[in-house]
Amino acid sequence: MHIEATKINLLTPCSELPLHNKRILVTAPRNYAYRLSEEIIKKGGLPVLMPTIETCYLSNYTQLDNALNRIKEFDWIIFTSRNGIIAFFHRMNDLKISISVLENCQLCALGKDSESLFSFSGKVDLIPKESSPTGIVAELRKMSQIHEKKLLVPAPEVVDLPEPNVIPNLITDLENLGINVTRVPTYMTRSIDKNIYSIELDLIRQGKIDVIAFSSTAEIESFLRMVNSPRDYRDCTIACFGPYTTANAEKLGVEVSIVSTDYSSFAGFAEAIARFFVV
Repeated sequence: MHIEATKINLLTPCSELPLHNKRILVTAPRNYAYRLSEEIIKKGGLPVLMPTIETCYLSNYTQLDNALNRIKEFDWIIFTSRNGIIAFFHRMNDLKISISVLENCQLCALGKDSESLFSFSGKVDLIPKESSPTGIVAELRKMSQIHEKKLLVPAPEVVDLPEPNVIPNLITDLENLGINVTRVPTYMTRSIDKNIYSIELDLIRQGKIDVIAFSSTAEIESFLRMVNSPRDYRDCTIACFGPYTTANAEKLGVEVSIVSTDYSSFAGFAEAIARFFVV
């Protein structure tokens, strides 16, 4: 059975939807959680919010401000997340730096993040076919003289957690192309105190959560600090947003049953979860 999001609307009886009566734990930070929850609701699911990380503004803007004040030096700005886009342009606004300084700079964003980038800048020069850092590298590799370019990569500052390998690997892959890369902290990612989630953690241990949906490695790292052992979530099906998060989950000892093949948007993630329950 093929489930098309466009054919499911909120007037369809819940009992006819693929995620009817399924409780999906959403561990994404608040600004992503509401978007994923909306897609789950469209498919009849019951999202249970338990953000294991939060994304917020930096406490120290020295490095970012330095990069912004010499922004004309860069040929490309490579955005890997919507958070990076929002924080970057908010800081430009705080410093009263005109968007016009980006006129001769190429801008790249992944998947639907490009919509956010366009809303701030009025242009998007590259949306990789594959919505991942690997997709970025693949597209840039095709460009002549790319090794002569200077790239800026706005990235998260990870606090209280091991940094996932996604951004470091991207930087390494870009440098291997001979590109001059500058990474700059643009926003902060940090874990959330598990003590606020006693109710949600009890639901997990009691087997009342059907699916735990991870959209990033940092969410998994923080979640594992909140549970006592894999036995706590043994009755939950684990879903991951794309193959990269899946690979890191498995490295951390988490068995993944659902992997979204369309990881350009949360609609694809919800679709993958729904397909798992369609017989």
